[in-house]
Amino acid sequence: MSKQLLILSSLIGLLLSSASLAEEPPVAPDAQLTLHNRVAFTEGPVWHPSGNVYFSDIANSRIMRQDPKGELHVFRTPSGRTNGMVFDLQGRLIACEGGGYGSNRRLTRTEHDGTITVLAHRYQGKLINSPNDVTIDSRGRLYFSDPRYGNRSDLEQFDDKGRAIEGIYRIDDVDKVERIITHEVIRPNGLAISPDDRYLFVAENVNSGDDPHNRKLWRFTLTARGSVVAGSRKLLFDWGGDRGPDGMAIDQQGRLYVTAGFNFPQDPGEAVKKYKAGVYVISPAGKLVQFIPVPIDMITNCAFGGADRKTLYITAGHKLWSIRTNTPGHVAWPPGK
Repeated sequence: MSKQLLILSSLIGLLLSSASLAEEPPVAPDAQLTLHNRVAFTEGPVWHPSGNVYFSDIANSRIMRQDPKGELHVFRTPSGRTNGMVFDLQGRLIACEGGGYGSNRRLTRTEHDGTITVLAHRYQGKLINSPNDVTIDSRGRLYFSDPRYGNRSDLEQFDDKGRAIEGIYRIDDVDKVERIITHEVIRPNGLAISPDDRYLFVAENVNSGDDPHNRKLWRFTLTARGSVVAGSRKLLFDWGGDRGPDGMAIDQQGRLYVTAGFNFPQDPGEAVKKYKAGVYVISPAGKLVQFIPVPIDMITNCAFGGADRKTLYITAGHKLWSIRTNTPGHVAWPPGK
């Protein structure tokens, strides 16, 4: 072989090797789901650097704690049918207490001494709907979604035309609440903030046949003060008439890990035409990068954890699962190394 051919062959090999590294999937093809624990109905997982994983048991109005040995404990009950949770920048647990009609309808903070501080309960003098999911930016500002699934007879949030408002709010401090999205999303569910605080990602899920066309993932641009830029809404992904997005997490490359789909039809409004139950890894531009199947209905939420932030915890059905990832997740607290 000539010297020129040897050089060309080496260059091709180097390029192929580089391309292979650049295209490493978020989750290894041979990675396996691990089943941890089961309760009645799981939601809102969140990891603590002590090695504990907290998650909601909505049906029994409990917050559960799985210790580093895998043993399960009741952290708090009753919990107001807690749904989504997150730790703030001081390591205090923030919880959406709003599982629907008859629930607490508030956002709370569990202080280090165990006392409960109510962060949001009313907006403009009227009760909020059912806080569903919560996320946090690098400055410690909280953002929560406030939809209402099921019984809607006790709603109090309406606009001046009598239309129900299922909005998204930002909390700067106790009782300092501002609505940042009113009607741009019909029924917001899961939320995530990009690592640079530039974007707010919103899962819209109008389920049970109410509207099969509002099962989408949206991106909004945020201002420095945490407000949404008018007209910035961008569609990233659409689940059509299948079960749409619920909770989500985000990795350090800005890719979204969105829980969605069913393995079996639930009713005429939530079919299984294309999208099975699992975690949909979606790029910041809206490209489906990878699908992580989960062998159970229904999948509700996920969160990154572990000392290296490479363990994705998933709540689905009655169970808590995990799977290892190749890319660390973005976790606001504690900050990564």
